[in-house]
Amino acid sequence: MSANSSFSADVVAIERTNALTHPVLLVGAGPGDPGLLTLHALTAIQNAEVILVDALVSEPIRELIPTAVEVIEVGKRCGKHSMDQRQIEHIMVAKALSGAKVVRLKGGDAMMFARVGEEMLALKKAGLSYRVVPGVTAASAASAYGAMPMTHRDVAQGVTLITGHGKQGTIADWQPYVISGHTLVIYMGLKQVSHIEQGLLAAGMAPTMPVAIVGQASQVGQQRLTATLAELSELANQPNLPTPAAIIVGEVVQFSESLDWFEPTQAQLASLGANADKLAM
Repeated sequence: MSANSSFSADVVAIERTNALTHPVLLVGAGPGDPGLLTLHALTAIQNAEVILVDALVSEPIRELIPTAVEVIEVGKRCGKHSMDQRQIEHIMVAKALSGAKVVRLKGGDAMMFARVGEEMLALKKAGLSYRVVPGVTAASAASAYGAMPMTHRDVAQGVTLITGHGKQGTIADWQPYVISGHTLVIYMGLKQVSHIEQGLLAAGMAPTMPVAIVGQASQVGQQRLTATLAELSELANQPNLPTPAAIIVGEVVQFSESLDWFEPTQAQLASLGANADKLAM
């Protein structure tokens, strides 16, 4: 073996050792309000050298990222995939093996419909360590900020969180989700809203079942729209409905009007104004 080959091998070994001392952090950024970030999440963002960031991470949270950090946009939105999952995993592994402090920043909770299991497996196969930082998930934010408790002892004793589309694009059987005294929270369902409505009706859910759509929960642009299951498709077609949005189906929706409490704070409104100024420049 030549001296140069020996040197190259030593460099690779050092880089790999450095990588193993910095676990990759898979971080949930919450629903958008920076006040809902965990302390672990904030520390991870502030100490990162590379952040792979999703499209669902709000602008106020992005503003917390130090300017020296390398930010890699890997966001996936319905119909607008900027990077496929294997590419994301490849970049994450490569950056970690280079010795960088890597954060994978996801909207909501990292473990909820965010493919984090696939990313953990990719890191494990590469011999890299990782840590998961939970975040406030969309269901919790839509429920709390939309003034609808997910459970209520008078009308709902359980809750189910599901994605609005299966691996093949739609959910074939809605029967398992029609449960008396139960709340259903549907993620990423706006594009499949007609299928959801028809599927739940066909499975026996009452057309008068209250439903709500909460867009941009916890953020200054939050909107909550309510109707009945038979009107869900029409509700989702309202103009300028902010996204991301969660659909809540169940008797708990009836409390939203009387329990409503959310008003954007002055800090949120100031942030909105600052961002508007940036866009106008």
